[in-house]
Amino acid sequence: MLDKVLIANRGEIALRILRACKELGIKTVAVHSKADRELMHVRLADEAVCIGPAPSAQSYLNIPALISAAEVTDSSAIHPGYGFLSENANFAEQVERSGFVFIGPRAETIRLMGDKVSAIEAMKKAGVPTVPGSDGPLGDDEGDNMAIARRIGYPVIIKAAAGGGGRGMRVVHTEGHLLSAINVTRTEAHAAFGDGTVYMEKFLERPRHVEVQVLADGQGNAIHLYDRDCSLQRRHQKVLEEAPAPGIDPKARAEVLEACRQACLEINYRGAGTFEFLYEDGRFFFIEMNTRVQVEHPVTEMVTGVDIVREQLRIASGLPLSIRQEDVKLNGHAFECRINAEDARTFMPSPGKVTLYHPPGGLGIRMDSHLYTGYTVPPHYDSLIGKLITWGDNREIALTRMRNGLDELLVEGIKTNTDLHKDLVRDGHFQQGGVNIHYLEKKLGS
Repeated sequence: MLDKVLIANRGEIALRILRACKELGIKTVAVHSKADRELMHVRLADEAVCIGPAPSAQSYLNIPALISAAEVTDSSAIHPGYGFLSENANFAEQVERSGFVFIGPRAETIRLMGDKVSAIEAMKKAGVPTVPGSDGPLGDDEGDNMAIARRIGYPVIIKAAAGGGGRGMRVVHTEGHLLSAINVTRTEAHAAFGDGTVYMEKFLERPRHVEVQVLADGQGNAIHLYDRDCSLQRRHQKVLEEAPAPGIDPKARAEVLEACRQACLEINYRGAGTFEFLYEDGRFFFIEMNTRVQVEHPVTEMVTGVDIVREQLRIASGLPLSIRQEDVKLNGHAFECRINAEDARTFMPSPGKVTLYHPPGGLGIRMDSHLYTGYTVPPHYDSLIGKLITWGDNREIALTRMRNGLDELLVEGIKTNTDLHKDLVRDGHFQQGGVNIHYLEKKLGS
């Protein structure tokens, strides 16, 4: 087992990693910016190292500072969490070259799946269903690009190969707007990602966002942990998730789950990962793979009983998976609400001092948060301050517990989006299950 892990992140995920390390008897090192001295995991870690000022570029994205911190603390491995450098192949490579274990996939795997064009090609070879598209990056020949769009059929979407987080994409409904859309997306992609490569796909008009959680040890063993529905999104950012996804065709589900497991073996995947799909009319279409632990991983843990972060640590220690596919059983239903420090109506961030924090409790309720009374939420980072997760024997019970949990949650001194979640879990269409990715924005009128 690993001896000491440096946690290269902050907030609730850093605390989540620390807890998993403590269960396995692994010592922990918390790195933090000057603005994050009072984070809960910094208080609880065996050692803490300040790596720079508040701006992420000078702290949590500062690779030399992170590796130096690992060196001075004699850490054996680095866990990147999610966000920040978690899907940065150069970081993974430098960690390994410096003599530490990167708790995640190999650098070459991160590069393969980080480029959307190469990822789609790899998934096609592995038998994973993909969206009809350009089968590669778009060239400069305008006639060829127009022919590709006609073959796919309008509407189409132009996407940046290096894009992510909802950026670097443009929907085109008519041929007259195609060429300008390609040029504008290229320019935006180059400015945002340093890579102007774009490709084209069929634009699905009313899909759901369904993803498949996987674990693989890089030693010839891979399993899936079933699926999640993440369709409630605002501006391509997930708001509320559930597992398993309701109303999925059983045959299509079984096929895509096995295809994802086999794909992990094909690309010799190592660690935790998520295959993201659009699901429409009983069919799955691959869009990307996230080569890290996801924000919404707790809902999968609740319905499978598998500790995903613990498995990450075991895999990084060189151990094989502790469970086989036949051991993974679905049990009940789970929801997760992302609690953000923001105004529920305007979505403007709301940093400041938390004058009172009371997490909900009871059977089937879990709160993953770094908050405590007296903590000051800084203005420099993502507004996520916690995740309320509920479980029940069935979807109705889990949803009832979520309603009760949201009513019980108290965060005073700052604004949160709790009222938005209270509205969503009482929404009639959501209660029925199966809303598409456009539902929330239409509901909000944005």
